[in-house]
Amino acid sequence: MSGRFAPRPTRTTVRGGHVVVPGGVPRPTAEPGRVRTWTPHGPLDLGLVLGPLRRGPGDPTFRTTPDGSVWRTSRTPAGPATLRVALHGGVARGTAWGPGAEWLLDRLPDLLGAADDPEAFEPRHRLVALARHRRPGLRLVRTGLVMESLIPSVLEQKVTTDEAYRAWRLLVRKFGDPAPGPVPERMSVMPAPRTWALIPSWEWHRAGVDDKRAATILRAVRVAARLEEAVGLDPVRARRRLELVPGVGPWTSAEVVQRSHGSADSVTVGDLHLPGIVGYALAGDRDADDSVMLELLEPYAGQRHRAVRLILLAGRTPPRRAPKMPRTDIGLL
Repeated sequence: MSGRFAPRPTRTTVRGGHVVVPGGVPRPTAEPGRVRTWTPHGPLDLGLVLGPLRRGPGDPTFRTTPDGSVWRTSRTPAGPATLRVALHGGVARGTAWGPGAEWLLDRLPDLLGAADDPEAFEPRHRLVALARHRRPGLRLVRTGLVMESLIPSVLEQKVTTDEAYRAWRLLVRKFGDPAPGPVPERMSVMPAPRTWALIPSWEWHRAGVDDKRAATILRAVRVAARLEEAVGLDPVRARRRLELVPGVGPWTSAEVVQRSHGSADSVTVGDLHLPGIVGYALAGDRDADDSVMLELLEPYAGQRHRAVRLILLAGRTPPRRAPKMPRTDIGLL
């Protein structure tokens, strides 16, 4: 039966980072917020740029709406905030609400890839070249925030996509703050570090988070201020600082700096699916391990993460040979 059906998306293929942003002319919202516009140089695809920030279709911190807007909430150094981004006529318009509104608007260009340089990338494989041609609006997001990527990345360690997304959704909705502004239904701001530290053990259990991942998050939030300072470091040094937290390894640190720093070269190693996808796409080797993957990506040194994004967006994944990993909900045990 292998190969008869198209493979279901895994967390790795979803990390290709594309969300469907409905078309349409942005409509004004009921309550005015602070506004900033920015005109990108070259094509910009909101779904591709901001897609890696969404943790599942029910993510309380991320939403797309029929008017073509992308909504996301953040806990900034200035406080919680909501940002609505829409693209019309080649101009990006950001509207923000809450104490952290100005902080988010100041960094709107970086969020949408202004600090990224897609022209520095040179495809070395036909599949990668075709993916780049078909997705010219790909830019690498840079949030300038560490904890909002670190905590969900820890939740994704060694579990299925559904389990990780469910845990994030339940914990943010229960312990997060209401999203400022006239937001879509059921949007929340992720909890503050102190709130994460005070979540009772049984609530972690109900959300399906085992003691190891919960303990890693608790250790991280105790030094949240120092970890947030890592945005001022280059990606290599930032990863070293993150990995000083027990339970945060190369897989997790790469997932973080890809989003917080817009790192074009940080490759996710230690992933269950990624080496096989890269190996199959570039060399027909579905059994490739991390060492083989890194060897195949060597021609893209300095741009390896972008190469992986394009490979994932190309959609050439090996046919499934085994059933999907079963979901285990420890909250029912």
